[in-house]
Formats: sequence, C-alpha cells, structure tokens
Amino acid sequence: MANETVLEVDGPDGVRKVRISHPDRTVFPESGLTKLDLARYIEAVAEPFLRASGDRPVSLQRFRDSIDGEQFFSKNPPRGTPDYVRSVMVVYPSARSHPQLVLDEPAAAVWAVQMGTVVFHPWPSRAENTDNPDQLRIDLDPQPGTDFGDAVPAALRLREVLAEAGLEPYVKTSGNRGLHVFAPIRPEREFLDVRHAVIAAARELERRMPQQVTTAWWKEERGQKVFVDFNQANRDRTMAGAYSPRALPHASVSCPVTWDELESVNPHDFTVLTVPKRLAEVGDPWADFGERPGGIDVLLSWWQRDLDDGLGELPFPPDYPKMPGEPPRVQPSKMVAENWDESGRRVD
Repeated sequence: MANETVLEVDGPDGVRKVRISHPDRTVFPESGLTKLDLARYIEAVAEPFLRASGDRPVSLQRFRDSIDGEQFFSKNPPRGTPDYVRSVMVVYPSARSHPQLVLDEPAAAVWAVQMGTVVFHPWPSRAENTDNPDQLRIDLDPQPGTDFGDAVPAALRLREVLAEAGLEPYVKTSGNRGLHVFAPIRPEREFLDVRHAVIAAARELERRMPQQVTTAWWKEERGQKVFVDFNQANRDRTMAGAYSPRALPHASVSCPVTWDELESVNPHDFTVLTVPKRLAEVGDPWADFGERPGGIDVLLSWWQRDLDDGLGELPFPPDYPKMPGEPPRVQPSKMVAENWDESGRRVD
C-alpha cells in the first residue's frame, strides 16, 4: 500500500480531502486493523458519532504507533490543525484556561484519526457553554470479581432512580466491562452541582442494591461490587464518547444500546468491524438524545437530604485542589486520625 492515502470526506461544507499517512500501519495488532481501517470506521459512523460528541470540547487519546505503544492525551489544537477544526477556551480545575479541540464535521473526526487518535473523550458540556453540562453521566464500573453481567441490573435500577428524579436516561457499553448511563439535562448548573446530583443518584442506587453496588472511592473498600464512579462528573473528567473506539485488543466500541436489548447484549460484539453494520440495520438508539432534557433539582434535594442526615462530600480526584468539605485524601487503612484536622487537612 502507498505511504499515503487521501480520503474524500463529505460534510456540511462539501467534500474535504483528508490525508492519511502510513495507512497500513497496524493500530490493533490482535485484530490486524490498520490506521486506514480506523479512519474509514469514523467516516462510516460520523453522523451518530458527531451527534453524540460533536460541538463539545474533546480530548484525544492518541498513539504514536499501535495501541500497545506509547500514548498521550491531546487537548489543545496541535500544530498543523486544519482551519475547519475549531477550538474553544475552557477552564480546568486548576483555574487555568486553554483552548480545547471541538469536532464539528466528519472530516475533523477523520483528521483526528490521522493524528493517531483512537479514543475520543468529549466533555459533558457544549462549546458555547462549557461551564454548564447538558449531560449527567454515571459510570458503572465492575470491580474485580464482577463483570458486565453485574453492571446490567445496576443500570436497570439506576434507570428507575433517574426516572423518579424526572430524567430520561440512555445507556451505552463502555467498550470494556462496564456501562455508561447518560441523561440529557438543561445546562443550568455548573459542574459541582452536577457532581452532587450524581452522588445523590449513586447513593440512592447503593441503598437499593447494597450488596451489588458501592460508592466507596477507595478500592480497598469496594469489594466485589459495581462501583458508581461519581468523579467522572467533575470538570475535565471525561468518558469515551458514543461510538468511539477503545484502545483494547479486539477494537471494541463504546456502543449505545436500547434499554430493551441491554440484558441480551454482549459488549464484545460491538467493534470497529461490526458497529457500522449494526447502525445500518437497527439505527442509532441515541438518535433522539437531548430532545427532552430534564433538570437536576430533585437530585439536588436528595443531596441536601443526605447532607442533613450526616452524609458529607466524597473525595475528589487526586490532582484536584483540596475542595470544601472533602474528607482526607488517604487510604482508610493508612489513616491515623490524629494526623488530620476536622477539615481533612494533614497535621504534621
């Protein structure tokens, strides 16, 4: 194969020619899929992919060679970014501001593959309002000793919890062992409020499934349960987007599914090779996502109820600044009480 291939990618402004260098480079060694295969996959699923992940700040998980090699995350527009790929200024937890890439058309997504992208991580907020999420996202992460089959009943019960709070949830496979439950919300609240809404929903789910689900941040306390990863709701924390490939040997895809089919699906069946055919046959289960956004006031009332009952803030990611009300950032098994003050700060 030639050392370069040019794809003619159709889009809202007509056809753009996107150069794919080293098209025969193997990206997924186990399945033999190449860089060109990946570019053609993104082109094939561009419409539902961009409906889910377009018009949002996006982090690109890029690889210099195959998924077995060096990887890094790219947020700022790299040198040589085409003029049809825009960016938007975002504020990170450190309070620094930087431009972050935004994908608006199929050629932009294919160009990202040219740049070595395998996994696309969109923000839960849109480019025009980056500080206020329009998606509430909950990551159901099976812990050692559990698997996808354990995440399914947790997702179904979580659907009930969110419906009681006035939200309409959607579900997709994570591309690995877990499930992602998303609900469209009105962009009225900032990230900390949405985090608290997620924690409230997670605690309610834990109450209803105490033997199957946990909100314990420290791994040593989780046991063989499904962890509800509330910290994925924080600013600059993202999940693989809908229809994004994952950097796993079988070239799996984070694939939207219907609630009716959830109990019968096998997440390993959704791959770069199979998802385009699935879309052609059954369509996109998330095609109407966002048409009926809800609010998080009910969940925030649950959060306040739990605060009044003595349940406080939960730990933040380790790279975050110390947050108000946060418990000490130390494993419970290593914590010596006299070394910490009431605000969770270490006392030397």
